[in-house]
Amino acid sequence: MLRVSRLTDYATVVMTCIAAHPHDVLSTGQIADETRLELPTVSKLLKALGHATLVESFRGVNGGYRLARSASDISLAEIVEALEGPIGMTECSLADGHCDREAQCGVRGSWQQVNSVLDNALRAVSLADMLKTRLPVANVDHRNPDNHPDNRAASKKMPPRRIAATAVNDAAISSKSGEITTE
Repeated sequence: MLRVSRLTDYATVVMTCIAAHPHDVLSTGQIADETRLELPTVSKLLKALGHATLVESFRGVNGGYRLARSASDISLAEIVEALEGPIGMTECSLADGHCDREAQCGVRGSWQQVNSVLDNALRAVSLADMLKTRLPVANVDHRNPDNHPDNRAASKKMPPRRIAATAVNDAAISSKSGEITTE
């Protein structure tokens, strides 16, 4: 199964949290509370997102983080690249010279095409798009286990969300010639 790392998934959660407050500077603690992620994890993610110039940090009593650009100007691909590096299904789909078998490989072109579709799909989804489909934060009543979000989801048999797979499925369209293209 192809999937992004847990940290990359959490980075999208952190970014949508910040994007939900476009005019505010949020502290690391506020972000951790709202996302229900551990404070050290949020700190680590914010550091990586800051290095990628996706968030700005402010020091001081009222310090914290906000988006460096509008949510509509930040793509899902940028968030993935901030945590994972360049998007590539295989080493050879990123650049030449990574494989000794490159000259005689019969599938390299196909992998490059698949890589291109995935890259385009992730670039077509903005943080604003992610925010539109963001589930509301549940008010958890710890005294009533039936009201816990994990238990409600399990009782409704809701499938887990797969961000990248959904983006690829939505963006990839088969043309009449059988090639995969993106819109």
